[in-house]
Amino acid sequence: MNRFRFFFRRSQHTKLSRVALILAACACIALVAVSASAQLADNQTNGFGNNRLVTFTYLQNFDCVDQPTMDLDFNHILAQSDPNEMQTPICQPVTEPTQDPAGTNIKHTAHLYVFVPMFSVDNDQNPNDAMACPNGGRPGELCGPALGSTLISLFGFVPEAWKSHPLVSTQCPDPNNPVPGTCTMHASSVDLSVTLNALGKTGPPTAPVFVPTPNHDHVIDNSRVNANPIWWEVRPVLILNQSDWPAADGSSGITSSMAMDDAEAAGRAIEVGSNFFLFFSSHLSSHTGH
Repeated sequence: MNRFRFFFRRSQHTKLSRVALILAACACIALVAVSASAQLADNQTNGFGNNRLVTFTYLQNFDCVDQPTMDLDFNHILAQSDPNEMQTPICQPVTEPTQDPAGTNIKHTAHLYVFVPMFSVDNDQNPNDAMACPNGGRPGELCGPALGSTLISLFGFVPEAWKSHPLVSTQCPDPNNPVPGTCTMHASSVDLSVTLNALGKTGPPTAPVFVPTPNHDHVIDNSRVNANPIWWEVRPVLILNQSDWPAADGSSGITSSMAMDDAEAAGRAIEVGSNFFLFFSSHLSSHTGH
């Protein structure tokens, strides 16, 4: 009888242990599933809108529109008669076409405000901190120490925008491929020639000034936080003060177009258009901002 009781207790203990293990395994699987659902897919990035975190899903490549009467490479030959200008995309802030890639009047195209951190947290004077060109870049592209030296001469420091390891959180490069100067379905270089001239840093452009795509965040208009896949015009916004830079979770900084407008009116941010377009959908994330 004692043996039977001992066997019964041991059998029950074994069954309970198995049940506990099964429940623990289920809990782990559930936790993994939740974590996986919160992660971004390879073709996604985060952004902000209406003080909320949003997720962008990119469904095709970028487009940098070059219209027949443009001269994006400044060789005094209009694009319509310059086949060479068609061979490499020239993504140029400030310059705007009249139509987006779908042929829609650009006045009706959605806006993607691309925040560029044009400040330095540590007054960086080391040109070696500037990012290298992804995969070597284009011929003549400024990258690495040469880019750093140029930025220091123009702005007095290496902005967080072009640091290999920025001291602020950014949504691009995306976490699935954290290579400086890249972001999923984006161009990996931009032409700063017109921007530098508009800022009074250089004279009228005579050739493109290609640099790696800067580290950046995204903000969209409140009305478009949930949007089907559409073309968006990239509108770079130079953020001049560190205090305006969004925290990764949106708990501080500028996380809405209205707050962005206020910063621009106060002279703390500069917004321009571009010929750069991205194609993606947007939806609210489960996490909220401030």
